[in-house]
Amino acid sequence: MGAIQTDVVIIGSGVGGLSCAALLARYGFDVIVCESHSIAGGAAHSFARHGFKFDSGPSLYSGLSSSPSPNPLRQVLDAIGEDIQWATYNTWGCCLPEGDFDTSVGADQFCQVLQRLRGETAVAQWRELQRVMAPLANAAIAIPPAAIRSDLGAMITMGKFIPSLVKQFGNVTKLTGPFSQIMDGVIQDPFIKNWLDMLCFLLSGLPADGTIGAEVAFMFAEWYKPGVVLDYPVGGSGAIINALVRGLEKRGGKLILGDRVEGIIVKNNTAVGVNLRSGKEIEARKAVISNASVWDTLKLIPPGVMPKGFREKRQAIPECESFMHLHLGIHSQGIRSDLACHYIVVNDWQKGVTAPQNVVLVSIPSVIDPSVSPPDKHVIHVYTPGNEPYSLWEGMNRNSQGYAQQKQERAEVMWQALARIIPDIRDRCEVTMVGTPLTHERFLSRHRGSYGPAIRAGKGVFPGATTPVRGLLCCGDSTFPGIGLPAVAASGMIAANTLASVQQHLQMLRDIGV
Repeated sequence: MGAIQTDVVIIGSGVGGLSCAALLARYGFDVIVCESHSIAGGAAHSFARHGFKFDSGPSLYSGLSSSPSPNPLRQVLDAIGEDIQWATYNTWGCCLPEGDFDTSVGADQFCQVLQRLRGETAVAQWRELQRVMAPLANAAIAIPPAAIRSDLGAMITMGKFIPSLVKQFGNVTKLTGPFSQIMDGVIQDPFIKNWLDMLCFLLSGLPADGTIGAEVAFMFAEWYKPGVVLDYPVGGSGAIINALVRGLEKRGGKLILGDRVEGIIVKNNTAVGVNLRSGKEIEARKAVISNASVWDTLKLIPPGVMPKGFREKRQAIPECESFMHLHLGIHSQGIRSDLACHYIVVNDWQKGVTAPQNVVLVSIPSVIDPSVSPPDKHVIHVYTPGNEPYSLWEGMNRNSQGYAQQKQERAEVMWQALARIIPDIRDRCEVTMVGTPLTHERFLSRHRGSYGPAIRAGKGVFPGATTPVRGLLCCGDSTFPGIGLPAVAASGMIAANTLASVQQHLQMLRDIGV
């Protein structure tokens, strides 16, 4: 049986890989996406159990329900002519050492929280930070990710945005350093500093002194403006994945599930295809694009192909820690009527936001989207976001009694967090699943179950799309700052744009109104 022929083969069907694939299909390329899991979506896939639809990863979305939007994922959906139904809301719950309260996105509500918790001085500091961040937010979105490519054509596709970037030049330089440099010049209140540390951790996996200012400025541009809402994809995160797959397949692209890429074929320092575990070979006439992590991509490249210094530099990139997950399907009879869709739980500010099991996130999407659970039920996803040490689990036998016991012990902090919101939660459960870093590693094919690089601001740069091997590009959370959906969607756009002609790229920008 001969090799399968295509223009571009993409390794991994995460949001980065699918964004890249769907956009390449729009540009007229023949595309095949290879996914080792039986479900597309990578860390953002959904799965069903007993009528409950569970999100495996991301649960907080913004900038997606309206267009035009600075959110790169919204720009991808616009470019491929796809959309989904969005449920919108503006409030989430906080369970912090200071107490439990609700807060909202938007310009003013957080000031009411500060007034109650910290007084007028804290409010004044927050207002000053908003003033300082306004021009930085404009600078952060001065060049839309949709206009970026990794070749000299970028001078043309980014050309019309250069004047606005030049106007913002003084602010742009501030965005490349750690956010703490901006924050410390304005904020003295310890609660606000802790709050911003927490938001930075959720954005990048690092506190304020490790998160680049651009990521926080982008968040301020999205969250702290009048009339802003948060979004949830009706049907769960899988609805986003389905939209990207539709964009791929309606233009002839293909998605192969349940077949792992075992290696990248390199001839004359050019990536020309991939080998699959099934024994199939896919030949790529134009490029191979890896949406695997930076560490997993290196494992696929034949020895001696990459320059030693390049390989060592990539291997040395620090990684975020892993996750614990608690997926629950519960009955909702008699439950409190004021449940929020999301909660952030912090146990102890003194330990720091990156401390293991100190920050817990709770998502109850059925509060605003009843379609993800049966009638009179709720679906719940609790997780410790990038703060669970892989070293505690390394080498454990998943079928052993020790593994089962450790799962129970390490899940306890999630049960306790949820009990602050639903005290009788353990009596309500109909479906209970606990995920560990080994689960994360196994189903997502993730190096050490990590959620991406932990590159501190000022201590290195994200690798980007290109490699020393001709025809081998990369996308995903290892190539663009941030560990969330906007970052990976941006990375997919950049890789796709780099293969497209400048004329195709410019037409896409015109079509989406950028």
